[in-house]
Amino acid sequence: MIGAHVLVGYVPDQRADEALALARAIVALTGGRLTVAAVHPPGRAGAASEAGDTLRRAAEVLGDEPADFVAQESRGVGRGLSVLAGKVGADLIVIGSAAGGARGQIAVGGAADHLLHASSEAVLLTPSGYRPPERVERITVGYVRRPQCDEAVGRAAVAAERLDVPLRLLTLALDEADEGALRDDLALAVPLATGAAGLDPGAVQTELAAGHDVAAALAATDWLDGELLVCASSEDAAVHRVFLGEMALKVLRAAPCPVAVLPRGRD
Repeated sequence: MIGAHVLVGYVPDQRADEALALARAIVALTGGRLTVAAVHPPGRAGAASEAGDTLRRAAEVLGDEPADFVAQESRGVGRGLSVLAGKVGADLIVIGSAAGGARGQIAVGGAADHLLHASSEAVLLTPSGYRPPERVERITVGYVRRPQCDEAVGRAAVAAERLDVPLRLLTLALDEADEGALRDDLALAVPLATGAAGLDPGAVQTELAAGHDVAAALAATDWLDGELLVCASSEDAAVHRVFLGEMALKVLRAAPCPVAVLPRGRD
């Protein structure tokens, strides 16, 4: 299950504190390892020292909780986090919402944009103002019938089984979509979940969310305080890479909960 080693990108602001809180909550659930990274540009006087100050602030936020702290030199934050994840063996990169986004939603900045189109590891983004609950209450998979989503269902089912929470398969029915065909696709996806993790079929929920656009469909859907939304990478993604398609990006921006994007074809 993802979360054996979580890497969180940290800067000295509230959004990074929110990402750090979520990363800390994940490793508390998985018993995994936490690495906190401050990425700084090369060749600028004082940059490494500032990164050290940033990491000391993160250490103060964490208190006595164990973590590794790394200053990573890179010309871009997203690239630096991706390179560092490979070096330390992290399987999940957590970052906060970019500045300027609406409270309760995810704004995609430069670092997130790089990771969502190039990361080798799963990427988890935190909405602005997010405070993680005591436990995960449900895992939802944004489902469209294609191989990458089938992979995501299997991986999410394993996580749901280990965390003992329900799994929901959610499909958006936009405009004049054939809702009958979409419901059939959802029904066919349930055995993927039960077969991957031995889940009881009753623990797998299916839901069709209708709306004139993505934001309206998601707004019409119920979300729990401890919800986690999982999205698959686009079929255009290289193997073992994250590449978020246009529709999934709209979902990410409208989602009211943390969103994890999985790399294609990664076990």
